Amino acid sequence: MPPTTPCPSITLTDCHCAGEVGNVVTAGIPNPPNTPTMYSKLVHFRHHSDHIRQLLLNEPRGRSPINTNILFPPCTLTASYGFLILESDEYPPMSGNNTICVATVLLENKLVAMHEPVTQFSLDTPAGLVGVSADCQDGKCKAVAFDNVGSFVFALDYAVEVAGVGRVRVDLAYGGMIYAIVDLRQRCFQGVELRREDAGRLVVLGERIKRALWECYNPVHPENEDIRGVSNVEFVDGVGLVGGDGDGGRGMRVGVNTVVVSPGRLDRSPCGTGSSARMAVLYKRGLLGVGERWEHRSVIGTKFECWIRGTTMVGEYEAVLPTVKGSAWIMGYRQVVLDPEDPFPTGFRVGDQWGVDGYL
Repeated sequence: MPPTTPCPSITLTDCHCAGEVGNVVTAGIPNPPNTPTMYSKLVHFRHHSDHIRQLLLNEPRGRSPINTNILFPPCTLTASYGFLILESDEYPPMSGNNTICVATVLLENKLVAMHEPVTQFSLDTPAGLVGVSADCQDGKCKAVAFDNVGSFVFALDYAVEVAGVGRVRVDLAYGGMIYAIVDLRQRCFQGVELRREDAGRLVVLGERIKRALWECYNPVHPENEDIRGVSNVEFVDGVGLVGGDGDGGRGMRVGVNTVVVSPGRLDRSPCGTGSSARMAVLYKRGLLGVGERWEHRSVIGTKFECWIRGTTMVGEYEAVLPTVKGSAWIMGYRQVVLDPEDPFPTGFRVGDQWGVDGYL
């Protein structure tokens, strides 16, 4: 239920990573009681404090292409901070672009001491401990590389019947969230490309694929059964090469992707957990080795540098240890309050910006 009294002032630093907004709450939201792990904080907010997510992300204070992160004291002693990720429809265990935003805000707001040229620290997330290595120069955080949690493949080439589309082959993988990775080069997607002009069609296709998968496949994380089901659909178009020296030089391996985020929009960044899930698939297929670097690009042309730093086991699954590097920029500072007479304490949604139900 929404609060009946005005919420205290919530202080935010507005930030974006590679075009994807990941604002950071630095004050005004208390640490939930009796939550000894970051995942238990996620569960607490999902069941008892969801009005805060709705207040910050729904209109009129928010918009559909906005994420927000809440800083908390870490639950792991070796971490500098913990944070919880708020998205339009869920609380993901991990998010790469949000991690880069949080690290940048912590450093540039002097909440974590900056050491040039590289600052290293750890962040506590509901998915686990994430190491950060930030390139710093003249008081600015120029780029952030984060060592993501173990990422692995549930299934390759899983076939699903999708209404209005036909049979679609998907790879299902975990990279901090569970992804269905879909190659757009399949015949059923003829005429649809990874470009911003096709955003509306991609969103409708992605939501249809996800809903079809919900009916027939329910992957479950082997170490946390509460992490289950496909969260996002990631469209890809293969990994190619650019550049090279013309004398046998191989050039840079490059891939393009876009992730459909419910209730119906495209991730503006190359997506850090999506990049991690894709690295797990590429490794499983023998297309990307440990230490081999490649560039992942978004639908708006922004870039992450990605590589696999090693392998491990997550339950019964062979997993890769992905590292993703990108940059974020602070956009402003603000405070959010709730007037007790405001008719929209948890905001509202309108179909022209939220969701694709009208198109299905």
